[in-house]
Amino acid sequence: MVKVIDNQIIKISKQALKKGVVILDLKEYERLREETTPTYYLKGKEAEKLDKLVEEGLREYKKGKCRVIKSLADLN
Repeated sequence: MVKVIDNQIIKISKQALKKGVVILDLKEYERLREETTPTYYLKGKEAEKLDKLVEEGLREYKKGKCRVIKSLADLN
């Protein structure tokens, strides 16, 4: 269903039309995005390894060992 509000026109290039165009309202887009984003659950050794890595990172952060950088080039 197409509803015209205030006679606004959306311009779509021929190249985009050839590839295909989908117009969705934001709520529908967010719903679809959430449904298609996979959720991973780690088990066993993988989960334990990640837990230890996160704990170590949090400890370092609390000790002030982390720094804010604007670019990876700032690491040198």
